[in-house]
Amino acid sequence: MAKTLKKASEEKQYAHVILESANQIWLAGLGAFAKAQGEGAKIFDNLVETGKQVEEKSRKSAEEKVMAVSSKATETWDKLEQVFQDRVARALNALGVPSNKDLADLNKRIDELNKSVNELLKKQSKPVAAAAKEDARAEAKVEAKPAKAE
Repeated sequence: MAKTLKKASEEKQYAHVILESANQIWLAGLGAFAKAQGEGAKIFDNLVETGKQVEEKSRKSAEEKVMAVSSKATETWDKLEQVFQDRVARALNALGVPSNKDLADLNKRIDELNKSVNELLKKQSKPVAAAAKEDARAEAKVEAKPAKAE
């Protein structure tokens, strides 16, 4: 009988230990639930803030890459445009069509020649005008003298 009493008391202790452990597990679960419920809003807000930061970094990175690609595309387009202009200029030159530079040089030369002609005309008109005045004076003197009778 002593063995059965001892066994019964051991079983009661085990049952008590198991009940106590189960109670602690239950309380730990409730504590975790309460903590998650209380800090859940904070955790959610932290996750939202972290998401905003990641989005901002991603947006900046994407914008930088778009700018780089856009810059390369612009450079390539400019080079292509220059090649096209050079080829057209060579074709027009081969056909004997003057370039814009040729026309600009020609216009400049025409302006210089016009200026020279105008200066020459001014220089010529001064002596002619002076001679005309002198002729007019001489003619006036001749008319002013009475004619001698013969």
